[in-house]
Amino acid sequence: MRSTMFVSVSLLIRLLFLAATICSTAQVRPAPQSYLITTLGALGGTVSDAGSAINSRGMAVGGADLSGDTVEHATLWINGTLIDLGTLGGPNSGSAAINQGGEVVGVAQTSTIDPLGEQWGSLLTCTATGGPCQAPNLVLGFEWQGGKMKPLATLGGNNGFALAVNNRGQIAGVAEKGVAGKDCVPPQILEFEAVIWGPQMGSIRELPPLPGDSIGTAFGINDAGQAVGSSGPCGLSVASLVHATLWQGNSVIDLGSFGGEVANFANAINNQGQIVGESDLPGDATGHAFLWQNGELTDLGTLPGDFFSAANAINDEGQVVGESCDVAGNCRAFFWQDGVMTDLNTLVSANSVYLLAAKGISSKGEIAGQAFDPASGNVIGFVATPSRATLTRSGQPHQRIILPVRVRWQLRQSRGVGPLGSSH
Repeated sequence: MRSTMFVSVSLLIRLLFLAATICSTAQVRPAPQSYLITTLGALGGTVSDAGSAINSRGMAVGGADLSGDTVEHATLWINGTLIDLGTLGGPNSGSAAINQGGEVVGVAQTSTIDPLGEQWGSLLTCTATGGPCQAPNLVLGFEWQGGKMKPLATLGGNNGFALAVNNRGQIAGVAEKGVAGKDCVPPQILEFEAVIWGPQMGSIRELPPLPGDSIGTAFGINDAGQAVGSSGPCGLSVASLVHATLWQGNSVIDLGSFGGEVANFANAINNQGQIVGESDLPGDATGHAFLWQNGELTDLGTLPGDFFSAANAINDEGQVVGESCDVAGNCRAFFWQDGVMTDLNTLVSANSVYLLAAKGISSKGEIAGQAFDPASGNVIGFVATPSRATLTRSGQPHQRIILPVRVRWQLRQSRGVGPLGSSH
């Protein structure tokens, strides 16, 4: 299972590596009548994505800017406290996922400058610098447990990302190989592939790309070890996200698309084998959230009046969360169940924050995501807890918020790649 990292996949993967009714054997969980919102705090900066993933123990992970908004650190929110998980020696890090045991995985920069000048460090985008992080450091996937952050091995290359973890301790992501790729687009030099680390300590297994493709990235994994992501040609650009992909046993499966040439990727898979993600429409001007099950790809559409959507996570009850955005980049968190997509903001009683993106959902239906606080002008993490209480409102009915230009720009800078971010 998986949840999006600072981000997990919706408005900017296109810039950097690039965000139907369910039939299931799982018991259907009734849609909640309302949600209670808890904000997750910050580490001193004005942008936080501390709600990128959540487990059923109410522990949420993500990343948050430090004071000055030039450095972002991985975070863990537990018992009302936001904890800075640190880095692997470099300036930036971010948490991507957490399992039921509290094992956190993510990406962190090391103190070593990339000797090949590749741009993996730029995927950990600093929100306030207007572009890539200042230090072109190497990045590695990490696992964090018991207060310790440990780096994960590569396939012989320099860089790697850990993007998902299941309850067996298997970690999914991507790792560089130690050989130059024949078709890599500069500045990328080395080949890289989707991988699964564990569950045995120190083990790493390479997942092959689809026939004809060169590289792959795994964004999600379930407890059966099925992994999902994307495969395509070699490079850190949208051109690498050509085919939404499922790795199952010794097989690699193309999940199909809505007709776009790029930005086709799977973000998450539940224990029923249901998969969600995003696929571009013909012309690649925009993409829509999808659900894949039993060989069929279903377009989940957008919220009314919107241009783009991405499904970021799905729980075992088939409840899907994500974000839906208008052409100007004003986004709203959505909740999808039984063929109906709902603006999550309409399910919240009088609330002081506006929910921008839903990035993770637990087996209990708790949702983690990112919100805008109109009072401070900051972007913050949130957890939404289901309530059977009747929805009540005070004051004016829910209205869509047009985000300040500065906030829309900050969000685009902070989204990064894959489950770390978005595509459009």
